[in-house]
Order: sequence, then structure tokens, then C-alpha cells
Amino acid sequence: MAKAAKEAETVSAEGKSKVDVVTGEICPVCSQKSLALAEREQEVPYFGKVYIFSMTCSSCKFHKADVECAEQREPARYSIEVSGPDDMSIRVVKSGQGTVRIPYVADIEPGEASNGYVTNIEGLLQRVKHQIEVIRDTDEDEAAVQKAKNLIKKINRCVWGEEKLKIIIEDPSGNSAIISEKAAVEKVRIKT
Repeated sequence: MAKAAKEAETVSAEGKSKVDVVTGEICPVCSQKSLALAEREQEVPYFGKVYIFSMTCSSCKFHKADVECAEQREPARYSIEVSGPDDMSIRVVKSGQGTVRIPYVADIEPGEASNGYVTNIEGLLQRVKHQIEVIRDTDEDEAAVQKAKNLIKKINRCVWGEEKLKIIIEDPSGNSAIISEKAAVEKVRIKT
């Protein structure tokens, strides 16, 4: 980060991590000098050191975040069957280039606005549920609204341990992972 960086100390669930913050940058969306850039280093058990980068504008609320491994990793596909409340705490690392697939529920495709994050299975399901709730609350097509309601029920049943779901994360950069002995890991080829 730039010399003008303001350093702040924060405490995360995994311990202490240093956060470098630069404020007053020009926002790429609203062109105001209200963009804050942050970089944080975090140790993820059984995965290694990751860097979490973010941009947040206090004027227009633009936000972009990504995750990058300290060590170079191979492209990979992780899959897991979530079968109960104990699985909700399984750690998930998703980079901006990672694709998340939950068969018969939703896909999260990478793109310009795609964010990276470190969360757990429950946090990932809550993100998906929130997006489905937006459809439920805004779509005028009654069939789409009913489908959204059914998907929300399915996610809730999974969180409560009443139903199983499969989650797949594929990342050509190798910066995503599902960190569990239950997760299957496959190397993937990058299409050129």
C-alpha cells in the first residue's frame, strides 16, 4: 500500500492481524475522494496465509473485495455434501475468480463485480439466501417468486440439518477452497 497508509490493528477470530488502510482515494464509480482501500493478512488454518483486499466508498457505497493466497496454488475444484448443522462452521475461502455452484439452488459466477471473501458454509448459504430474497421481494413474475420461496425453504432446511446440499467451488486461480476433510479436491485444467 502507499506510504500515506494509515495502519490499524484489529483482532480476528484467528488472532491478531494488521490492516493497512488508505483513505481519501478517488472512487471509480462516483469520482468522489471517499474511497477507502484496505489490505489485511490472515492465516487460515489448513490453507495458509491469505491477503484480503477491499475498496469501499463512503459516498456511493461501492464495495469490491478479493482474496489472494500468499503461495501460488494450482487451479482446483472443491466439492462437499453439507449434511447437518455441524457442517455450517466449515471454512470457505472464495476468490473473485471462484465459481460457486449449489446444484438445483444457485450459481455464483465470477465477473467484474465478483467479490472474494473468507466465511463458512453457513455464511455462504446466507449470501445465497439474501440474493434469492431480493428476487422474492422484487420480481413481478409469480412463478419466480414461488420458486424463490421454495429455494429459501430448502436453504433453511439445510442449515437446520433437515436436508442435504452439495456445494462446489471451482477456481482457475487456485485462491478458493473448502477447508474440510469431507471436501473432495480435484485439479482442473484451465481452458485456453
